Amino acid sequence: EVANGLNLQTVPLYVDSRYKEGRITLRDASDLLKLSLNVNMSHYMPPSPNHLEPLLFFILIAYLAVQFIENLISFINLRHLAVHGAEVPHGFSGYIDAQDLEKMRDYTLARSRVSFAEAFVTICVTYLFLFCGILNWYNNWIISHNWPFILSGTLFFLFLAYADMLIKIPFSLFNTFHIEQKFGFNTQTLRLWFVDQIKTLILVTLLYSILLLCAFQLIRMAPNYWWFVLWLFILLFTIFIIYISPYVIEPLFNKFTPITNTSLEEQIKRVMKQAGLSISRVFKMDASSRSRHSNAYFNGIGHVKRIILFDTLLENTTDEEIIAVLSHEAGHWKKKHILKRLVVMETLALAGMFLIFKIVQSDMLATLFQLDHPALYVKLFLAGFLGSLLLFPFTPLTNMLSRRQEREADDFAVRLTNNPKALATALIKLGRDNLSNLHPHPLYAAFHYSHPPLPERISKLLSLGKTRS
Repeated sequence: EVANGLNLQTVPLYVDSRYKEGRITLRDASDLLKLSLNVNMSHYMPPSPNHLEPLLFFILIAYLAVQFIENLISFINLRHLAVHGAEVPHGFSGYIDAQDLEKMRDYTLARSRVSFAEAFVTICVTYLFLFCGILNWYNNWIISHNWPFILSGTLFFLFLAYADMLIKIPFSLFNTFHIEQKFGFNTQTLRLWFVDQIKTLILVTLLYSILLLCAFQLIRMAPNYWWFVLWLFILLFTIFIIYISPYVIEPLFNKFTPITNTSLEEQIKRVMKQAGLSISRVFKMDASSRSRHSNAYFNGIGHVKRIILFDTLLENTTDEEIIAVLSHEAGHWKKKHILKRLVVMETLALAGMFLIFKIVQSDMLATLFQLDHPALYVKLFLAGFLGSLLLFPFTPLTNMLSRRQEREADDFAVRLTNNPKALATALIKLGRDNLSNLHPHPLYAAFHYSHPPLPERISKLLSLGKTRS
């Protein structure tokens, strides 16, 4: 109607009335309102596909380059392990031997091979989906059903989540029932694995549906400010999930019972109280029903925490070592590491959300990837993909900051317990029992390690022990 001579000055009133009558979509209304500005209409026309083909090729090269770098770093790490894997790090003598080192090397190698295979499949699927027209077909299929905007956007992302889960199933099966079984970790039956997958599918469907339905409703309700409203909603939703997870989600997969060692529980509560934490309960988790890997963690919001100890950890460590590990976790809370990470991540998320808001205002991404219909949800998906490429170079920086916080937590644990040797021996046992790589290449550690490599941590702890002695 604009092309037929409708006065541009009357477009806002025209659009408002048609939108309220349900005769045009929100996207059409937005496009028409853009034309109402007294600006050259060609400024809003997307460049021709032929003009953008070199840019699309550049994006493909960037994606392949990121994947190549990641896999090259992993290959360098394996070569480094082959050269140094038989060396016993300082402080590990008496805890590991040549047989342990060989097993650690073989375990790292086996898991890396599967990671290479999974990366290859992921690259192929991504290439076919984004650069060979499958995304356009998928988007057209969603649109062909004439579902409401909110439902279309929700199902668009939900079906992609299902596809991602489906692709990962063979690798999960191989890792669990071949590699983990071969190295003595797996205790899970095929039936239990299948039940876990069904539970995960139901959870993904429920949580994603709530998140996506609300997100697209907010986008529709606040077309000019959805970037801020959506950011705030996701933040609150995340906090809500963190709060209910220990009581609703985690019990779906594991059993939690109070520890029977009352002496240990009292020691834990006393030491945590010195750190300023109020421990409501100390629970044992039946981790051994699925794996022999061991760990411990906190959950809860604020000063009141629940402590979860894997039953495998209780079997293989002393009380002093468990308290040292928990003191490290308390250090994260005392140093406000979690709060600092949250502030940084949410600030970046807000900036990213605003940038995405600006990008999806035009149909540039849809034209770039040669889509027939520039639906908002597909543009959001493409913006997220490009964002992952842009964030890749910053991975070493975020890991470096995380490793610094881990060192601070170690220092706090030493000051709190006055027992650096207990933390050192606990970490050595965790590394040995979980078959950790004790010789990661520095480049691999920069990109993949949120914690300092174990030999570095042990060396520092033992030096602190000598200094205190």
